[in-house]
Amino acid sequence: MAILGTLLKNGIRLRESLEQEYSAPIELQKNVLKKLLIKSVKTEMGMKYEFDSILKSFKAEGDDFYVAFSSRVPIYNYDKIYEEWWHRLKDGEQNITWPGAIRYFALSSGTSGAASKYIPISKDMVKAIRKTGVRQILTLSKYDLPNSLFTKGILMLGGSTDLEFNGTYFSGDLSGITTGRLPIWFQRFYKPGKMISKNKNWGEKLDQIVANAPKWDIGIIVGVPAWLQILMEKIIERYQLKSIHDIWPNLQIFVHGGVSFQPYKKGFEKLLAKPLIYMETYLASEGFLAFQAFPDRSSMRLVLNNGIFHEFIPFNEENFDEDGELRAAAKALSIDQVEEGKDYALLISTCAGAWRYLIGDTIKFVSKKENEIIITGRTKHFLSLCGEHLSVDNMNRAINMVEESMNISIREFTVLGLPHGSLFMHHWFVGTEDEVDQGEIMRQIDENLKVLNDDYIVERRHALKEVKLTKVPSALFYAWMKSEGKEGGQNKFPRVLKGDKMKSWLSFLQANHIEIV
Repeated sequence: MAILGTLLKNGIRLRESLEQEYSAPIELQKNVLKKLLIKSVKTEMGMKYEFDSILKSFKAEGDDFYVAFSSRVPIYNYDKIYEEWWHRLKDGEQNITWPGAIRYFALSSGTSGAASKYIPISKDMVKAIRKTGVRQILTLSKYDLPNSLFTKGILMLGGSTDLEFNGTYFSGDLSGITTGRLPIWFQRFYKPGKMISKNKNWGEKLDQIVANAPKWDIGIIVGVPAWLQILMEKIIERYQLKSIHDIWPNLQIFVHGGVSFQPYKKGFEKLLAKPLIYMETYLASEGFLAFQAFPDRSSMRLVLNNGIFHEFIPFNEENFDEDGELRAAAKALSIDQVEEGKDYALLISTCAGAWRYLIGDTIKFVSKKENEIIITGRTKHFLSLCGEHLSVDNMNRAINMVEESMNISIREFTVLGLPHGSLFMHHWFVGTEDEVDQGEIMRQIDENLKVLNDDYIVERRHALKEVKLTKVPSALFYAWMKSEGKEGGQNKFPRVLKGDKMKSWLSFLQANHIEIV
């Protein structure tokens, strides 16, 4: 078992995983926060918010440490922390929010806002991401897999490793930053290799992978579902195959993240000759937050002892306004205060100098005992025009139910909230090549949402007076992303479009002769 054997030979053990297995979550998180504060106590941010005074509260029992931390350090979103602190990191200033200088910035693949976000990536964060990645690899020992799998190649479809350098710092996709710094022992398994991974032209990179596909014996694929599906379709078409297993017979595992896999699953599996094991990860531009730790589960275990301190803000009208903006009086909770089955917006403090940072995702605990979560959406990618409180999780499930019921594949979708006279409407856009009546798709989505969401069914009787659907060729979804500079790598299509993005999408469809009724 080459991969696992190599890990063990290099002295990597399951200590961190066992520590999380047998320790109280709040104790693990308390220790992480203490380490972060100690390391940052002499930074400018640490001195402004008196990290040394906060650290004194760690001697006491109970939640004194969390009260001291959360009452002294304010909550930040990206704009606030960038304007106050992070812009100085880009100028090469040191010891601002984390010790030393920051040499790498991940360009966020976020789907809201026009400009890319520059997320600082420290050496400590690269190490933390690597350690969590190893822990996920080690979970493969829980699966019934042949020893031969661990000698096969791992295809990682990510951003370019040829980073931009302006004389002060490097910038690019997080996948490009981390892939360019892979440990030597891993490089023998890694595909597409150094040369192809440097290519910044996404179309050319896919073509190069297609050209080299017959040379590789791939056992594991890693990436965003939409782009991996496009790649596999290109390979199958190029070599006139029945399935991807005709060229990669040993392919057994798909590690995915960034977006729910459920809407893609039906179309994805048409490209396979045999089932794959699906493993979900929560690797954001800000850090590696969680991964699927157990077979046959759709949830992920939060990583509580590796450089990230988590907080949770109940995602409700008391804490967030109708645009998904945080209210001034919002209150956060520590991990011992959360409840199963409720939506929370995630705050993180990290070993890269993010402090009480609102990452933009919403999650739900499905098991407090195992610290298992699912991602339910984005704070700004939800629809609540009139109190329908429609989450991305609701949308994904409704689409998946339609796919199963109608035996169709919906590659992409997005939803717009619009005025309808003095009331409101939803306009869905779905990407499918199947011959199907779009009115029937809309009818079933509507009925599914009434089952999934109590608030939705109430508002459909009152303020949400109409729902519409337009069928769009899947290729146009990806063409629009390219026009927005969001092609490839970690980029994914937003499930809800608002403001300027909504206007851009509608203009793009009209320019491509899509009739919008």
